[in-house]
Amino acid sequence: MGGMADLRETLHIDAPAALVYDLIADLTRMGEWSPECERVSWRGGATEAVKGAQFVGFNRRGTLRWITFGKITAAERGRHLAFDVFVGPMAISHWDYFVVPDSVPDPLPEGGVVTAGCTVAEEWTDRRSATSRAFSERILGDRKGHNKKGMRLTLAALKRSAEGEFHRSARGKAGGSAS
Repeated sequence: MGGMADLRETLHIDAPAALVYDLIADLTRMGEWSPECERVSWRGGATEAVKGAQFVGFNRRGTLRWITFGKITAAERGRHLAFDVFVGPMAISHWDYFVVPDSVPDPLPEGGVVTAGCTVAEEWTDRRSATSRAFSERILGDRKGHNKKGMRLTLAALKRSAEGEFHRSARGKAGGSAS
């Protein structure tokens, strides 16, 4: 993509990287975690996050509502999801999600049981022109500050979902083995 992101937030999640990535890549669930994105719908026949897939984002901030269009630019299962966001033909942002699995100790600790989690990094890059940025800031205020708070809330909600799903799944497997 080139250049550094304008914002980066990270959070450790006690769930496997593959599960966490799958949650992030299911963009139709983004409204469950994001304080601004209400929902996402795939478009153009897309049904999953693969490079080139397009989607529509339905967003809200207070009483203001707007629609954005997105295109997946990277989709490496378990590792990295990225997409560009547009308002009409104008690129306004680029988002990256990096999922980094915890290292598993070698040798394994006594008992051999390790619950490996991962760290998720969410990055936002502002792609608006200076004119667009100035206009937008008059209507929406400080986008960078707002996104920083929103990214923290999104990651915290993602953590709750991922850890909840992982622990429910683990309990189900443990409960299912007894006869």
